[in-house]
Amino acid sequence: MALPTVAFIGRPNVGKSTIFNRIAGDRISIVEDTPGVTRDRIYSHGEWLSTKFAMIDTGGIQISDAPFSTQIKNQAEIAIDEADVIVFIVSGKEGVTDDDEQVTKILYRSDKPVVLAVNKVDNPESREDIYDFYSLGFGDPMPISGVHGLGLGDLLDKVVEKFPKTDEKAPNDDIRFSIIGRPNVGKSSLVNAILGEDRVIVSDIAGTTRDAIDTRFESDGIKFTMVDTAGIRKRGKVYENTERYSVMRAMKAIDQSDVILFVMNAEEGIREQDKKVAGYAHEAGKAIITVVNKWDTLKKTNHTQQDFETLIRNEFQYMAYSPIIFVSAVTKQRIEKLPELIKRVYDNHEKRVQSSALNDVIMDAVAIHPTPTVNGKRLRIYYATQVVSGPPTFVVFVNNPDLMHFSYVRFLENQIRDNFDFMGTPIRIIKRSRK
Repeated sequence: MALPTVAFIGRPNVGKSTIFNRIAGDRISIVEDTPGVTRDRIYSHGEWLSTKFAMIDTGGIQISDAPFSTQIKNQAEIAIDEADVIVFIVSGKEGVTDDDEQVTKILYRSDKPVVLAVNKVDNPESREDIYDFYSLGFGDPMPISGVHGLGLGDLLDKVVEKFPKTDEKAPNDDIRFSIIGRPNVGKSSLVNAILGEDRVIVSDIAGTTRDAIDTRFESDGIKFTMVDTAGIRKRGKVYENTERYSVMRAMKAIDQSDVILFVMNAEEGIREQDKKVAGYAHEAGKAIITVVNKWDTLKKTNHTQQDFETLIRNEFQYMAYSPIIFVSAVTKQRIEKLPELIKRVYDNHEKRVQSSALNDVIMDAVAIHPTPTVNGKRLRIYYATQVVSGPPTFVVFVNNPDLMHFSYVRFLENQIRDNFDFMGTPIRIIKRSRK
């Protein structure tokens, strides 16, 4: 099921990023006391009372011709378009401004549920400053302080109440995978090649596919659900660079998938946008297959494939577990191998390892590479167990978690991978005190 999406909207410097960071639990957005710092939409997840949701932070909408103001306004409008609920943030210190009125007009046109939050209400005396905001027409303004975290619980209560009610569908046993990547890397052509028929419009114009399309199919008795996520939709006067906009589509598909086909264009090589999209799939803990498409278009030597693979490994070091396959959607080169590869990495993603076998590997690893000593104290590993799959997550119980350096965690991960087939999936190791 797709997560409901919350967009934080408002003029510059009202504290959107501070509130976003508090709810996300991390300093994801840049927080600086300068209007216009957040230029792009920034995405994360939040959770309140067991309800999970996606969040979009945006740059501030303003009337003036300040640098980037037009781009920020366009991106904020797209965030509004994607949101299920909008949190309209204003500042209690400045009162209602012309820019607030400008934002209000945009929100009226969106016809989306809006929660009005008056930020910078840091003490009881300043609560009287909220009453002017009734004039904006969004109901009761909610006083909050992003800096001190005051009122955020009440705000989130109201946000969750406004989430759309979804009908829970009976889960199926399909392996669900998404095809993600920059525009025009050949995602739609790859869909058609996998299906063996023209199910999706194919064009050389970037951004042809307007919406995500779910397609179910079967291969060798295995059922799959495939999502094509090209992702550019233009509504009214909302325009944006297609590479930026595709990220939002990809993120929604990633959240709903077991396996990700991360598609690159062999002709164009690696771009910065590739790293952003792949990084989100990795952070989401999904199984990932790196697919280099349009391989037929390159002039090759005996070392072309090896050199390209080395380049990918160097640029995507955090995805060393991801298998790389070189394909051509046009000539169908190696396309027949994809379903089997998807099934294998899915099985690895859902794999569970018996505690006895896991601890044998851990103890052997300690014998090979003894635990380090820090300030005269030696790290002691007592035992390990797998606590969840999808991705496989292991808890290692030790005498003091602070003594386990990330390099030793990485060593243990490599030992686990050497003994169990986890190709295609990230694995997570959590260190915990036995006490």
